[in-house]
Amino acid sequence: MTVYCPAKVNTFLSVGPPDEHGYHPIRTVFQAVSLFDELEIEQSMSDDITCDWPGLPAENTVTKALRLIRELVGIPPLSIRITKRIPSQAGLGGGSSDAAGVIRAAKQLAPDLVSDRFAHEVAVAVGADVPFFLVGGRARATGYGDVLEPQSDVRHKWLLVVKPESGVDTSEAYKKLDQAQREWERFSDAPYNDFERVAPFECGMIAERLRDHGATATLLCGSGSAVFGEFESEQGAKAAEKKILGEDIGKTFVVHTLTRQESLWIS
Repeated sequence: MTVYCPAKVNTFLSVGPPDEHGYHPIRTVFQAVSLFDELEIEQSMSDDITCDWPGLPAENTVTKALRLIRELVGIPPLSIRITKRIPSQAGLGGGSSDAAGVIRAAKQLAPDLVSDRFAHEVAVAVGADVPFFLVGGRARATGYGDVLEPQSDVRHKWLLVVKPESGVDTSEAYKKLDQAQREWERFSDAPYNDFERVAPFECGMIAERLRDHGATATLLCGSGSAVFGEFESEQGAKAAEKKILGEDIGKTFVVHTLTRQESLWIS
């Protein structure tokens, strides 16, 4: 089977103060978008996980998800070929989406054994964003990103995502955010992201260029470093992309928002 693992953006992201364990509760709205990693999965004589991106560590979200599933479910040995298109340290959730892709595949392989509850528990154990990618589409999240309220699909919106050369380590971004004076913002329909307070300088510059080129709104993707701009049409997003490419300020991706069905695609 081929599992399509979409990226996400956060159209709202507010971070609360750390709890006694050092974990940060959040209020966020996730939206899946049409930039995909792919997992090609087939049964094999032994586990074999390969990736076209040389930076993937031997221990990663895919191997962790598979190991946790096998603690309770007898999934056979698998050959998993990962095609990476979602850049790392961008705030787009690529590693989390890949982990969810393995969990979704396990549900296909053993539907009587991998319940929705078990899948959610594995996702939570792998990482904060992983549960969203089992839901897909658009969802509001609280807790540590694990308490999800699916939202109605919206019409496709066109986005231009720009990833600068520099990346952002999520744990370091949280540390910087804890040093900033701020209120824990409540949910709002307006674009908002606490991490813009501590994002690298070039992220603000990219947002400004996107607005100059016609974006109706801009926002940091997750903890960064990618930034997205919203456009009225695909043509508008592609016209802006052409200008951004001429300015050589980052790698670009023209994407659209996904419905729930589109973001859970397996073939």
